[in-house]
Amino acid sequence: MSATLASSSPIALITGGEGDLAKSIGAELKQAGFDVMAPGRGDLDVTNADSVKAFFANVKQIDLLVNNAGMCRDVSVLKMSDEDFDQIVNVNLKGAFFVSQAVVKLMAKQRLGHIVNIGSYSALSGPAGQANYAAAKAGLIGLTQSIAKEYGARNVRANCVLPGFLVTKMTRHLLEDEAFRENLMSAHALGRLNTPQNAARFIVFLHSLENVSGQVFQLDSRVRCWV
Repeated sequence: MSATLASSSPIALITGGEGDLAKSIGAELKQAGFDVMAPGRGDLDVTNADSVKAFFANVKQIDLLVNNAGMCRDVSVLKMSDEDFDQIVNVNLKGAFFVSQAVVKLMAKQRLGHIVNIGSYSALSGPAGQANYAAAKAGLIGLTQSIAKEYGARNVRANCVLPGFLVTKMTRHLLEDEAFRENLMSAHALGRLNTPQNAARFIVFLHSLENVSGQVFQLDSRVRCWV
């Protein structure tokens, strides 16, 4: 994928562009008038600093970054290997850091920009078998808030969106387990799941809220106690 140099239209970059959520976000952003770049891993490996540097070599403008690249590798703590932990943290957290670092330089110069990190309810609940994923997504919230504080004076915003359990090619197989499906649905007060399309529409709406930064938005009906 050739990177865009500059445009009179707002430009959005969505990492992990081959995923179902990325495709929904891209469609909504295009409808809203954005030029959209949605590279897959072959064009932008977020875990590789050289790949990130090469991708941004000729990019002059980014108005919205959606750090969407992510993956799971669920296993209990005692069975979790170094690779199991490192790969999930590298993709979900360190990758978001690499790309955000590159984009913040552009946005700070523009004095305009918005970073949306795609988080997970797992960051708040720490599910069994997801110590690696939960830790990475919890770290992503911290990264979001630090960027919001560091670059707010430059009119750069950062927010974290927890889209909920979405039925995508990454998760669809989990719903084949009847017990898992029943437990998942019972945890939702509305008894239903969010959709990639609804999550994408929220992100477009959030981008329009120019006075909102450093916030975490949960987009399902799982009810948490205030702490």
